[in-house]
Amino acid sequence: METMFLHNGAYWIIFIGFMLLSWIVSSRLKTKFRKYSKMPIASGMTGRDVAEKMLRDNGVTDVAVQSVPGALSDHYNPLKKTINLSREVFSGSSVAAAAVAAHETGHALQHAQSYAWLNMRSKLAPVVSFSANWIQWVLIAGLILINSRPEILLVGIVLFAITTLFSLITLPVEINASRRALAWLANAGITYSGTHDKAEDALKWAAYTYVIAALGSLATLIWYIMLFMGARSR
Repeated sequence: METMFLHNGAYWIIFIGFMLLSWIVSSRLKTKFRKYSKMPIASGMTGRDVAEKMLRDNGVTDVAVQSVPGALSDHYNPLKKTINLSREVFSGSSVAAAAVAAHETGHALQHAQSYAWLNMRSKLAPVVSFSANWIQWVLIAGLILINSRPEILLVGIVLFAITTLFSLITLPVEINASRRALAWLANAGITYSGTHDKAEDALKWAAYTYVIAALGSLATLIWYIMLFMGARSR
């Protein structure tokens, strides 16, 4: 009982700590985006222009660029081959819009060039989708029945490990997309000495959100494993 209490105490410390970190990073990202959204780029190109030019410059002709509702809802859809930009990014001609549009186009280039980490994430996505539908209920049942049926918790741990692996694989995918974006923005003359560091800063804070999510998932997975090992040893 004392061990369970210590484990629960450790979990809540970790949980609250990562929730706080996530809130700080998210707030900082929004602040950065608002700031750099007011900073125009010299060419006057919109996010849509940036994405389409980056695609053309890299010989990709089968990807569409479109606008989607929502703030910071930008993403690349590999199934439909669409770069989906939030309205502010799609129509904006700021440093933030250019950076985000180039980042999402970086994912399209990864897809076109069969980037290994993106392929791994894409193959894992259907399994993660399945796991997400069951993981919460299996873990709850496993925690309730941990003393009599610890194997249920083990199943939950396996499902959670899949989502953790997905989060970890996402990190190199996002970092590589940002590197592609920043290199192209500089080479194409979209950003220059006065704005390139701002674009880099915006993408850096966006990457932090994935780092925090991955570390939080890994820490939670370790906690579940410790609970399972403790139950098995009793």
